[in-house]
Amino acid sequence: MLPTRRILVSGAILLIGATGIALGETAPSHSGTMESPEMRGTMPPHHPQGRMPMAGHAAMHAGMAAPTMAGQDAFGAIQEIVRLLEADPQTDWAKIDLEALRQHLIDMNEVTLKAAAAAKPIDGGAEIAITGSGRTLAAIQRMIPAHAREIDGHKGWNAKTAPLADGILLTVTSADPREAAHIRGLGFIGLMTTGGHHQPHHLAMARGDAVHAH
Repeated sequence: MLPTRRILVSGAILLIGATGIALGETAPSHSGTMESPEMRGTMPPHHPQGRMPMAGHAAMHAGMAAPTMAGQDAFGAIQEIVRLLEADPQTDWAKIDLEALRQHLIDMNEVTLKAAAAAKPIDGGAEIAITGSGRTLAAIQRMIPAHAREIDGHKGWNAKTAPLADGILLTVTSADPREAAHIRGLGFIGLMTTGGHHQPHHLAMARGDAVHAH
């Protein structure tokens, strides 16, 4: 005689024996459900105690916002330029020079984070000695004179540079006392960020167009 098996189905017990299947009622447990040892090994994939299928993971993440940060600022700047180039049907890929842009962004990193900047107030504005060594010095020598040319005349400013043994002397002045205070308040890095030429310059550099060394 075959043994009788008990299987829980939606709050009832199926008694499976040699003579067939009988239905018996069962009371719910304290948790609201009852299960037999046989059922624990046969949970359907969607059951809370079963395994979630891969489609379930995809659905769970489908509504989540995608990350937007590139993880590194120079990488993100180049990524933005690549998107613009790829979106432009007139892009001449034979002229594209992303390596030149990468080298320029390295210069920007050197000047922004590694250069020493000693500023002192002078009549009408400020005088700033920007110094460094190695790759930082080379970046200073490329960027500072070019940037001074860009901001010369901005808001009536007078910007000029002179070489130093280990860097560049940047002088920015104005005849307007309010602008003189503005220049001093900006200091080295504020003056370097002044003007809207950086982004167009980066795109032109990536396109392989002739641009100044800034």
